Amino acid sequence: MAPHPSETDIDAYPDNRIGSAPPRTRAWRGGEIIAQGFPVADVSDYLEMPDVVVWLDLCAPRHGDLRVISDELGLDHVAVEDAVSRHERAKLDRYDGYAFLNVYVPEVGNGDMVLHELSAFVTDRALVTVRQETGVDVDTLIRRWDDAPTDMDGSGAGFLLYGLLDMVIDLQLAAVQALDSEADEVEELVFDDDLPVREIQQRSYKLRKNLVALRRVALPMREVLNTLLRRDVRLITPELTPYFQDVYDHTLRIGEWTDGLRDLVANLVDTRIALQGNRMNEVMKKVTSWAAIIAVPTAITGFYGQNVPYPGSQQHSGFVVSMTLIIVCSGGLYALFRWRDWL
Repeated sequence: MAPHPSETDIDAYPDNRIGSAPPRTRAWRGGEIIAQGFPVADVSDYLEMPDVVVWLDLCAPRHGDLRVISDELGLDHVAVEDAVSRHERAKLDRYDGYAFLNVYVPEVGNGDMVLHELSAFVTDRALVTVRQETGVDVDTLIRRWDDAPTDMDGSGAGFLLYGLLDMVIDLQLAAVQALDSEADEVEELVFDDDLPVREIQQRSYKLRKNLVALRRVALPMREVLNTLLRRDVRLITPELTPYFQDVYDHTLRIGEWTDGLRDLVANLVDTRIALQGNRMNEVMKKVTSWAAIIAVPTAITGFYGQNVPYPGSQQHSGFVVSMTLIIVCSGGLYALFRWRDWL
C-alpha cells in the first residue's frame, strides 16, 4: 500500500488544492482500497461505481471552495454554511439523502486545552470531513480505518463514520483523564503546608474553565449517537450498531466524569477557603498572644511612669542606639512574619 501523503506535502497534490492544505481522497470497494489521492472532481465518478465508498478531507476551506463538492454530492447551502462557520455547536443535522455532523477534538497540554472543530457530511457511501485547522490529525484516523478488523463490505460509509466518532470520543476521554490528573495535582497543593494560594487560584480557575468547555462539546455527543442509533436514520447497518453503542457508552462516561470533576474542583475551592480561614485564625491567635505578653510590661511601666536613665541617656549616641534597636527589631519581626507567611 502506498504511504499516505502528509498535509505538509503540498507537492503530492499539485492540482487539487482546496483551502490552506491539499485535499485527501480515498476510495474503497469491499473493504479494499482501490484509489487514493485522486482529484476532487472525480468523487462523483467513483460514487457511480457499485459498492464503492469514498472519503474526502478538506482543510480550512472557504465557502467557494466547497462549491465543487457541494455540486458533487448535492449539499444544501445551509449545511455548507455551517461547515465553514466557526464555533458551531456539536450536533447532527439530517438532510435529504445525507447528514451533517459537527464535533470538537480536544487537545490538552501544560494545563491548557484547545478545541479543534471538525465537520463532516455523511451519505450512504461517502464521508466528507471539513477541518478549520490542521490540529485534527487525519493520519491517526486513517490508521484506525486501516487497522480495524471489521470488514467494510456492506457497511458503506457507516464504518468510516464509526472510526471518526470513535477517535473523537477517545480523544475526549484522554482530555478528561488529563484534567483528572491536573485535579489531583491541585488537590496536593491545597493540602500542602506552604499553601501557595495564588497558584491554587490560577490552576483551579483554569481547570474549571477547561471542564466547562469540554462538557459543553461532549454532552451533545449523546444526542448525536442516540440519533445515529435510531432505526429510521439508516446511516449505519445493523452489523455496526454494537460498535456505535460502545461509543455511546463512552460518551456517558465522559459526561459522568466531567460532572464528578466539576464537583471535585468546587469542593477543592471550598476546602482551600476553609483551610485559609483556619490558618488565618491560627496566625491571629499567635500574634494576639504575643501582643498580650508585650502589653503587660508596657502597661505597668506606663502606669507608674517609669523612665529610668539608660546608658547614653540625654546623649546623641543613646538616640542612635535606640533608633538602631527599633529598626532592627521591627525588621526582624517583619522578616519572621514573612517567613511564616503571616504577611
